Amino acid sequence: MLKLENVTKTFGKIVALKDINFNIGDSEFVFITGASGAGKTTLLRLMLRELLPDSGKIELDKEDITKLPSKQIPRLRQKIGVVFQDFKVLGERTIKENVEVALAVIGLPKNDWEARVEHVLKLVGLTDRADLFPAQLSGGELQRVSLARALVVNPKIILADEPTGNLDWETADKLMDLFEKINSEGKSIIMATHNKLIIDKMNKRVIELKEGGVFSDSESKVKTKSEKGKK
Repeated sequence: MLKLENVTKTFGKIVALKDINFNIGDSEFVFITGASGAGKTTLLRLMLRELLPDSGKIELDKEDITKLPSKQIPRLRQKIGVVFQDFKVLGERTIKENVEVALAVIGLPKNDWEARVEHVLKLVGLTDRADLFPAQLSGGELQRVSLARALVVNPKIILADEPTGNLDWETADKLMDLFEKINSEGKSIIMATHNKLIIDKMNKRVIELKEGGVFSDSESKVKTKSEKGKK
């Protein structure tokens, strides 16, 4: 579904990513990890087409997104939901209105908003918070708002950038259970994190970045465990 081929990105003299190669399949859950400055966030921004690589190719469903004209980017982003560490909710809007913003961005007719919003708020457990404002919610609830907003466009992929970074362990653990449930329903999840406790608990594929390159990829180990479970 998602393929990166020889992707390199620099900022001036700084090499953020160099010759990145990997594939991510449908319904896969992948952690992108590495020290601060390893290139995790840059990688997600390239997948979202917020940035263009200096060289290389990024394909989503066999379409090279690096060659998309600007007017086609909104269509691309209908396939991608994004969850940020700092939530990025709008303080002057209710929770329901925050989720509706995503539907306005993709141009969905307003007649279709209510059913979608009700569905995702129920999924993330925020139905009774729909008419509250962000200042009235906890950090964990705000992150679930961010997740609901990502889901409401019915994406194929969720990109999550350190989504548990501002949460305590218990809240983070519950959020990860929610991510796993969403993954089990067919969404691919690509999550940047340096939280080793979460990575170890989830036992998913891990791509580790180091100095802008792929240092390790546990893809083969994960497949081996899966194959063993079938025997």
